[in-house]
Amino acid sequence: MQPKSRLTQYILLAMLLGVVVGYLVHTNASPDFIKAFSTQIKLLGKVFIRLVQMIIAPLVFATLVVGIAKLGDLKAVGRVGGKSMLWFVSASLISLGIGLILVNLLKPGTYIDLAHADTEGVKDLLTKKQEFSLEKFVEHVIPRSFVEAMATNEVLQLVVFSLFFGVATTAMGETAKPVIKALDAVSHIILKMVGYVMNFAPYGVFGALAAVVAAKGLGIFQFYIIYFLYFLIGIALLWILLLAVGYLIIGKRMISLLRHIGTPLLIAFSTTSSEAVFPKLTEELERFGCRNKIVSFVLPLGYSFNLDGSMMYMTFASLAIAQAYGIQLDLGTQITMLLVLMLTSKGIAGVPRASLVIVLATCSMFGIPPEGVALILPIDHFCDMFRSATNVVGNALATTVVSKWEGELEQA
Repeated sequence: MQPKSRLTQYILLAMLLGVVVGYLVHTNASPDFIKAFSTQIKLLGKVFIRLVQMIIAPLVFATLVVGIAKLGDLKAVGRVGGKSMLWFVSASLISLGIGLILVNLLKPGTYIDLAHADTEGVKDLLTKKQEFSLEKFVEHVIPRSFVEAMATNEVLQLVVFSLFFGVATTAMGETAKPVIKALDAVSHIILKMVGYVMNFAPYGVFGALAAVVAAKGLGIFQFYIIYFLYFLIGIALLWILLLAVGYLIIGKRMISLLRHIGTPLLIAFSTTSSEAVFPKLTEELERFGCRNKIVSFVLPLGYSFNLDGSMMYMTFASLAIAQAYGIQLDLGTQITMLLVLMLTSKGIAGVPRASLVIVLATCSMFGIPPEGVALILPIDHFCDMFRSATNVVGNALATTVVSKWEGELEQA
């Protein structure tokens, strides 16, 4: 594997080359060539994401079961789980709240031009949309089959199965020791695979950025600059709040933590997938000083329950679409929407555009034209870069804080 600093340099270079090549294609090629180029070059990004997705399910299962077993007893599992959920719920409500407050104060939807809707792009999202219901929510949380959950990378379902499996393994004591030892070996083998997969990251970054810039061009910012800037204000506020709380709890080590997660942040930012860095983030948090048993338990939970950037964007985007259509929603309705998003956002696992599917379903529920998602699609890739990076920061911080609370954070 390349040294961390060199991998970061290669990713930055790939980002720059992707933007330059995409811009040259966009400004000099015919529409047919641009379409073909974007489709083909995007495959590099797709290959990288699929390589990471290939190892997500076994890694979540192995690390979570081993993490529960290493906690030692069911009281410790309940204690660490309780502290984790306290952080996740608090961070989720704050993230959703920031989006709600900002969109009401700044009214970004009033600046969106209805003429620039991406009606073609929204068709794919409409096919994925599911109306929210208690039945659908339960189906999304409880696995029908462990094998099916593994095959479809349903992280939340994997977490539920792994929790049951881990608790049962812990309860069996000595009898289950060989299983724990085997799964521990599996997790280390998969983390070794991470090194091989990360070598492909620069190619994936190049393909993802070249494709979107070739198709949309840099001029897209001219139409959406105000919407995008207001969104960045929300992300900046969320980062300030997260980092301030982190500093209060772990002090000056906050700077060291950011250094350790620099490469995962960059990969999430450039590929628009926080899921893509789950294995690498696991590795870096352990290097920072978080004990393996805490990382193995808290981080998989975080990927189901703690996607701060995505949740902030969901309220921001849903209400901005309502504003664009001139639909007035009273405060009670907006708070109800916030609580619905709190539930429906769980388990989306940080995959690209997953939050837009949730936004689309939420719009349908509250009488906002779901086709309105087409209004924000042209700029969404760039918004997704920032919300994916924010998800990584949120989960890294959650894992570190719980480690600190448990006395399991090694001194620098």
